[in-house]
Amino acid sequence: MASFPVQKIQGSATIVSESRARIINDEEIMAHFGKRQQFKRNFGLISILGMACTLMLTWQGSVANLLPPLLNGGPTGAIIAFPLVIFGVLCQVLVMAEMASMVPLAGGEYNWVAVLAPQNLSNFLSYTVGWVTVIAWQAACASVTWINTLLILVVAGINYPQYNMQMWNAVLTFWALVVLSVFVNTYLGRAFPSIEAMVLILHIVGFFAILIVLLYLAPKNPSEAVFNSFFNGGGFSSTAQSVIIGSVTIMYSFNGVDGATHMAEEIENSAVVIPRAMVLSVFINGLTGYAMLIAVCFCMGPLEELLSGTFPFPFLLILMKITGSTAATTALVCASIIIITGISGSIGLMATASRMLWAFAREDGVPFSRYVSRVERRTALPLYSIGITATISILLSLITLGSTTTFSALTGLTVAGFYSAFMVSACVMLWRRLVTPAEKIAWGPFRLGKLGVPVTVLSLIYSFIGWFFSFWPPTTTVTVQTFNWSTVVYFGVMILSMLYYGLRARHTYTGPKMEIVDVVRRDV
Repeated sequence: MASFPVQKIQGSATIVSESRARIINDEEIMAHFGKRQQFKRNFGLISILGMACTLMLTWQGSVANLLPPLLNGGPTGAIIAFPLVIFGVLCQVLVMAEMASMVPLAGGEYNWVAVLAPQNLSNFLSYTVGWVTVIAWQAACASVTWINTLLILVVAGINYPQYNMQMWNAVLTFWALVVLSVFVNTYLGRAFPSIEAMVLILHIVGFFAILIVLLYLAPKNPSEAVFNSFFNGGGFSSTAQSVIIGSVTIMYSFNGVDGATHMAEEIENSAVVIPRAMVLSVFINGLTGYAMLIAVCFCMGPLEELLSGTFPFPFLLILMKITGSTAATTALVCASIIIITGISGSIGLMATASRMLWAFAREDGVPFSRYVSRVERRTALPLYSIGITATISILLSLITLGSTTTFSALTGLTVAGFYSAFMVSACVMLWRRLVTPAEKIAWGPFRLGKLGVPVTVLSLIYSFIGWFFSFWPPTTTVTVQTFNWSTVVYFGVMILSMLYYGLRARHTYTGPKMEIVDVVRRDV
């Protein structure tokens, strides 16, 4: 672990602007870790906060992914689990914010591990974490786009009852959303931060619009049906186990909380802005998501009626009953709020997943790294990694032509991937904190201080529980349709990545490469 060097800036004695001074500071920090600036720093606090919030879309997830936590846990189970998930995610974010403030590089977790881990384990651990994080972000990009695809087609089916959706319709719609994401990430690259800032406004305004409709127009369930109504639809041995399995979907609604870290090299004053954006995004999404969940539980009608139906997004039916109009439901929820913010989330995930892939390729961590790590000079964008991310999503969508159940495994895979990457980096940070005197660690602007150890331990306990139960099926009666295929995908990819490491990567991957070598570094 090294401390940031203080370097004199050569040249004119004229005073530079605050913005330029921040850029210089960002570049000095990158140079300290041997990296050169290749992107334009177009993101500020508001724009990256907008991106972080729309990567998670927690309150939208509370309504779009309503069925799983109600099936396993019921209204009361979901209401109890939600604040526990918020607390666990907040602990995770505080630990990540501290590391991101120390090492503000686009690789995120694998960069933190490479810098903080014992030297003899640094390469292997950072390689493993890099692969897990790449996989998790690619899976998240595809899975959220698939949810948006289904929502669009379900809305079309509501408005046109004669429409009979075919799976190839879904695949083509999915491809259209991928193309739109690529277009915004490339041709509209300069406007991308401004778009994210505007979507943040829609994210918040949309929450109040939906909440007001629910609270003032919908008939209410009695308090007993909300706060004393557990449901063990999966048939598990205990209600507590059922609630935990149902809460995996709630955890999924907070995935992407570390998205700002992978845009680190495009954020001004990144060591300060990233921790602020991460913590604020948890508070904003956590509070809005919890409030929306409680409101929906009061307004959804009888639980048995909701669970007995086959409609994939029952919230639309709830709104149709409230408004009495298909057109009003479409305009209020889909056309103006949920679909737009959902598509914005897909666009943001495309950006974040491609940056993570690019960053790991910069270290020769993936096949064909020489091409994947290229940055187009004119636009200062990683066009190759954006194209590869789009291609991976398109190929994954073909799975739905054979089995939508297998594709749905991406939900559990993202939770497992993000949580396992976090656990390794948090363990390394905890080890570094325990074996190294605090005054010899190069802390960033954000520091936990004495709270570091207990917060890290709590975050690891929560993360292990989430990781473990992300592989469980939703019911005890396991069939091809109910089996949690994320287990096969997760461990299958990990085995392949280990084989690749043993055969080739251990010779080519040497940890983060020094692109700039004329800097003085002092190891602890």
